[in-house]
Amino acid sequence: MNFSEQIKALNELDLADLDMENIGSWPLVLKGIVLTLLYVVILVAGFYLHVNDLNIQLRGVEQEEQTLRQDFDKKAFEAANLEAYKAQLVEMEQRFGALVAQLPSETEVPGLLEDITDKGELNGLSIQRIDLLDEQAQTFYVELPIAIEAVGSYHDLGAFISGMAGLPRIVTLHDFDIAIDNDAAPMLKMSILAKTYRYREEDDGL
Repeated sequence: MNFSEQIKALNELDLADLDMENIGSWPLVLKGIVLTLLYVVILVAGFYLHVNDLNIQLRGVEQEEQTLRQDFDKKAFEAANLEAYKAQLVEMEQRFGALVAQLPSETEVPGLLEDITDKGELNGLSIQRIDLLDEQAQTFYVELPIAIEAVGSYHDLGAFISGMAGLPRIVTLHDFDIAIDNDAAPMLKMSILAKTYRYREEDDGL
């Protein structure tokens, strides 16, 4: 049967008469068409799956490239500013050393208490109590609370508080309580908590 006769037979073929379990009995042209369609479907599916895998790999490579670019830009910036960073580090170390120098060591605390007492008396106050309380350990430093009670005029108390800022060591003031002194009116009685600090050493057993 030549090709034209196969085409004619295909046109006259009723698809309902095809035996799906005996494809070998189908006309040659029909088998060729089915095989061609099957090949195209397999080719398209394989191409899609392959291209999809390639797209996934491409996105991964693009993301990695972006990460590497950011890392490179960061390192390039750091390399370009290395000298500035070094100078900044030296400056920070100097400032840190200056701040640490303002923190009293344990042996300097009695002298600090004397300075506070002298500052109060210099400003006309009567220092009634000045007690060193228990130390409070923080992450990098230790707080040394000092409870102070003093009696004096309003202006004397103000001058004393202002004078505390002039001490050579760092001292902060907290928990002000001022009331009229019943025993020495019109003088005022002030209770205040002063805190100084020292650098926390590794061997501090706090």
